Amino acid sequence: MQHALPHAMPYARPRGAPRPPSPAAPPPRGPRVRSLIDADALGVLHRAARTLLDDLPELTERLLAALREQEPAYRTALARDPEGIRQEAHRSLRHSVASLLDPRGTREAARRCTWRIGTVRAEEGLPLDALLHAFRLGGSLVWQALVEETSRTAPEDTRLLIHVAADVWNFVDEHCTLVAEAYRQAERHLLWRRENRQRVLAAALLDGTSRIADLPETARALGLPEDGRYVVLAVAGPGRPRTGEDGALRAALVPAGARVHWQTGAEADHGIVLLPEGDAEALPRPGAEPLAGARVGIGAVAEGLAAVGEARAQADLALGICPPGGGHVRLDEHLPEALLLASPELGAALVARVLGGLLAVEPGEREVLLATLAAWFACEGSARRVGERLFCHRNTVLNRLRRCERLTGRVLGRPADAAELSLALTAHRLRSDAG
Repeated sequence: MQHALPHAMPYARPRGAPRPPSPAAPPPRGPRVRSLIDADALGVLHRAARTLLDDLPELTERLLAALREQEPAYRTALARDPEGIRQEAHRSLRHSVASLLDPRGTREAARRCTWRIGTVRAEEGLPLDALLHAFRLGGSLVWQALVEETSRTAPEDTRLLIHVAADVWNFVDEHCTLVAEAYRQAERHLLWRRENRQRVLAAALLDGTSRIADLPETARALGLPEDGRYVVLAVAGPGRPRTGEDGALRAALVPAGARVHWQTGAEADHGIVLLPEGDAEALPRPGAEPLAGARVGIGAVAEGLAAVGEARAQADLALGICPPGGGHVRLDEHLPEALLLASPELGAALVARVLGGLLAVEPGEREVLLATLAAWFACEGSARRVGERLFCHRNTVLNRLRRCERLTGRVLGRPADAAELSLALTAHRLRSDAG
């Protein structure tokens, strides 16, 4: 809050102290006259300051009245905590006036008082401009009270106060600087705490460990509604941006109007995306190309923040299906692969059981047979199209497929055998991509 005066420098040189030598020293009589003026001014200042110490309650009320009239932010603070603000104002003014009497002895206590005011007001969200205005207003009222008191008791001495005015206002400036430093340091600490709390809450949400009781706080911290519709993105690879929601990833993937919270991780970043109505299929945006080298996994739509943990697990599964060189994968378009990734042990068992014989042949033949089998499923069982894709005759394709049937013990014409072969090929590809 307000702090009327800073407290760093003595108001005048001690009586009789010599001036430092100067190349342009005034005549011998000059320093003597100036020293007497300084001493007289200091005496006038001290007499007025002692009276102000006795009248601190009245001075405090004057300051509070001025703040109510001139500072809307303090008007609100006074309505909320009038006694707390009053006590703070009284302490600040007491330290300020005491520093007029004993600058050296009161300096540290006054600085501690100012620092605390800056910290407390930052934590309560009072604008810094209002706080600085309060300090300058407090300084102005103290100076005005000094002049009024001297004019009342010894009008002829009022002119002497001008000799200490610069020092008084230098003190005001010092404590304005101090309170601003305390405010900004507290603000930085509060920001760090908020961001750290936000990261903790978002991590629990994505991990699926967030408690139901924590969801309202999480929603406030992330700026997302509890009952929204969400999609989680998992982003990895050398091309992933690290600039948060203002970076290239948002422009490349997130539809206009969607809100997103990004959580940075060691191996992947996750975006919790609030979908506008009707945009469930808008990730990635139509025609959007992934960033070079980036792999993006997209989970299914989740209803409400409570379902974000499951959506994150789905996004991670989709990320595991992405080609190593980059691209994006929607989980709901790759469910068989997702099933295999979700149970890698079963995938490995399926590969060994179905493709074991084929994988045991000489490497050159093995790669040809695997490519032919994969092309057969991709071309929907058309030997002609497989031949066009692999640049070989249709009969060559059929001969390779019969070889695959002998090595696997499966017949491509049987739906159950074809399904097993297709899943085993997918599991083998996923293991190869991962390893």
